[in-house]
Amino acid sequence: MNVSVSSIEQVKATVIDLAIRFGPRVLVAILILIAGVMVARMISRWLLKALHRIELEPPVRQLLARSAWILTFALFLVLALENLGVELLPLIAGVGVAGAGIALATQGVLSNLVAGLSIIFAKPFRVGEYISIVGEEGLVHTITLFTTTLTHPDRSRVVIPNRKIVGEILHNFGTIRQLDIVVGVAYDTDMTSAFAAVAEVLHSNPRVLRDPGPIVQTLLLGDSAVNIGIRPWVSVADYRVALGEINTAVLETFRARGIVMPFPQREVRMLER
Repeated sequence: MNVSVSSIEQVKATVIDLAIRFGPRVLVAILILIAGVMVARMISRWLLKALHRIELEPPVRQLLARSAWILTFALFLVLALENLGVELLPLIAGVGVAGAGIALATQGVLSNLVAGLSIIFAKPFRVGEYISIVGEEGLVHTITLFTTTLTHPDRSRVVIPNRKIVGEILHNFGTIRQLDIVVGVAYDTDMTSAFAAVAEVLHSNPRVLRDPGPIVQTLLLGDSAVNIGIRPWVSVADYRVALGEINTAVLETFRARGIVMPFPQREVRMLER
């Protein structure tokens, strides 16, 4: 019983001694870290507001703001460790070894990070542009250090790892797209009247852009019809809606003006022997 009491007293004395010797240092270190978080947040927010005055992509602003936060907090972390009397050189060496192991274990994540930096600074596409890549297409919604998110007209989203984008063939439509509509008319049609009808349809549709202007031309002299190509430009958001509206309007206008759109025809002759 006396042994256990003396052991408890010894533990209490040790704890009190450690608290007296290291308590103030630990308290100061915690206060330094709290101050570091607050200062890093203030600097990050200030830098983000300042960068809005410069023409930069949103991912670049976020990257610079986060980098400023990390650097500021790292400075306060070093101060806190020095206050605790931690030897930094062995710690840095240990962090380096651990970092090498983590890098080997997270090669895919790091490759996404490097690819994200390449996309952010090379700018092969920007937020708000319509792109097609690796079998997917859509409007660029967000670009982060690790992934790029595309949105579709059906409101679904496609998240692509950045390493799948860099090095692939990219089709960047920008913010406008060109419709490709083909309509066939009979060979005895007055082509001037047909072109005028198409021009009227395009001019009356508010989704069709005036600049660049639409292209209307004869594409092919087919077996049973003369194919007319209708290629107006519309914004990416109006692409699908404009496609349906123009097809419907061309059909109704041609019917109203008596312009024939023939079915495929074949002439068969029976020869007697």
